[in-house]
Amino acid sequence: MLVLVLVLVLVRRADRRRWRRVVHPGRVDSTPTGGVDAVVLAGGAARRMGGADKPGLTVAGRTLLERVADAVRAHDEDARVIVVGPPRESPAALYVREDPPGAGPLPALRVGLARVRAPRFALLAADLPRLTAAHLADLVGALDETASGSVYVDGDGREQWLTGVWRTDVVRAALADYRGRSLRRLLGPLEPRPVALADGGAEFDCDTPEDLARARRDLESGATGVRTRSRPAGPTIWAAASARPTPPSPGR
Repeated sequence: MLVLVLVLVLVRRADRRRWRRVVHPGRVDSTPTGGVDAVVLAGGAARRMGGADKPGLTVAGRTLLERVADAVRAHDEDARVIVVGPPRESPAALYVREDPPGAGPLPALRVGLARVRAPRFALLAADLPRLTAAHLADLVGALDETASGSVYVDGDGREQWLTGVWRTDVVRAALADYRGRSLRRLLGPLEPRPVALADGGAEFDCDTPEDLARARRDLESGATGVRTRSRPAGPTIWAAASARPTPPSPGR
């Protein structure tokens, strides 16, 4: 009996050692999960905002970054939110930095993608005050068995590369063979499904002080976000569902 107990103890210790996870900088965290993780790029210079800390600007009582993280977790409460940018007290997330900081979206994607565990991930900017769980659900819904990803497009059909959902393994494979610095040239050849927003999505992000003022006026007065429409001509366009207000969710 004593021998049997000792054997069981040793087996349990071995199992714990085997599943203990250590994440090293620059290495892929491959612990598998379901659902959708998110890589949020929050380290830009915000020159059109006069160099302000754009992710930390507030709209309707929450920072821009908090609103994005809340939308991700409202869509998938188990999502890992990876923020590439300076660490903050809120929202709760896994914060990482590109090397050197501010090097651009491609280096930021590389370091963020290394922390993704889910089979799909959202690649998002930190300045999307109108983003909701409904938008993410529509992007995920656009992914059929043949699609590598899905992205929002503006009224002229231009892809918004920092508002999309992608298959993790496809982007990792493309990134491993890519030596350039352009996000468009990396993701464009993957031919993601385009998803259209009404009004061309012109007011969806916040690039300027005027955009921020408009978002504050709309969202603080109870507006529900960006209307959507389908586009009758051209390539297949996935029409997003109407946005609904997303209540704040606690940090994870």
